[in-house]
Amino acid sequence: MTAAQSGRYSNTMKTKNKIGILLLNLGGPERLEDVRPFLFNLFSDRQIIRLGPRFLQKTIARIIAYRRAPKSMANYERIGGGSPIRKKTEEQAEALERALQHDGRFIVRPCMRYWHPLADEALRELRREQIQEIVALPLYPHYSIATTGSSLRDLHRIKSQLKMDVPLREIQSWPTEPSYIACLADRIREGVQSFQGKPVQVVYSAHSLPVQFIKEGDPYVHHLEQTIRAVEELTGIRGRLCYQSRSGPVEWLGPALPEVISALAAEGCGNMLVVPISFVSDHVETLFEIDMQYREMAENLGMRFASTKALNADPRFIAALRNLVLTSLGD
Repeated sequence: MTAAQSGRYSNTMKTKNKIGILLLNLGGPERLEDVRPFLFNLFSDRQIIRLGPRFLQKTIARIIAYRRAPKSMANYERIGGGSPIRKKTEEQAEALERALQHDGRFIVRPCMRYWHPLADEALRELRREQIQEIVALPLYPHYSIATTGSSLRDLHRIKSQLKMDVPLREIQSWPTEPSYIACLADRIREGVQSFQGKPVQVVYSAHSLPVQFIKEGDPYVHHLEQTIRAVEELTGIRGRLCYQSRSGPVEWLGPALPEVISALAAEGCGNMLVVPISFVSDHVETLFEIDMQYREMAENLGMRFASTKALNADPRFIAALRNLVLTSLGD
């Protein structure tokens, strides 16, 4: 376990260098016309999904983006016409910069993998600000080559292209960061209390991954299990782990959330609370998939359905990010 995972840091440390912090996130289409190019960027990344031979990846990605765009556009239209993930990440960046203002000279910016602001844009801004060191902080608590790994690889590639000769520190994962765990536990307690004492089945929902990644040693599932164990030690409430957001013709991690909803209904479960365990800000997976699509499914099966609020810019979550930054600088 790294210091960043354990949450150890020095309250008295004050940095001397001007430090740029990049909050690494997936990104999302802000307008309906952004959906197709966003999907092309997403499916072009071989670290997320391997589409045929390498030389055909972009061709196949273009075909998939064209076919999937109408359905995805309809989903985004239902949550206001675009993803709020850039706005939410900017709010997190602003809050973190304020939280660090007494710890040194920090500039915090979003850095998206598949939509703006991309790594090139974010790094150019840090160069204009004459930063002397970079901290890459993924907003993925659980490491996967498809999320954190892909973002870090892209960041290093662009940094090399721009010939930025400044140190780059990486925070690779933080599944048991204490403030993050406490924040999740509070969300779950609040969600359970909303059922007014009735029995509730807690369901942890994480973004799915191709099974092949796990077979090749990806620690994603292990990190999810670490988070769940840490949360359940605080709450004493046991839950089930499932997955959502599959895409592409490969075997994905399961069980899928719709399968769990159907199974719970068959078991006679009357109340369920979904915890989006791998999502730290609202976007289409929480606002549409969980709060609309799966809510409707559960209610049609006779269950009362609720989901925990996303962490977004909750001060307790921002405190967790501050802990991670300061710990990485103390390593």
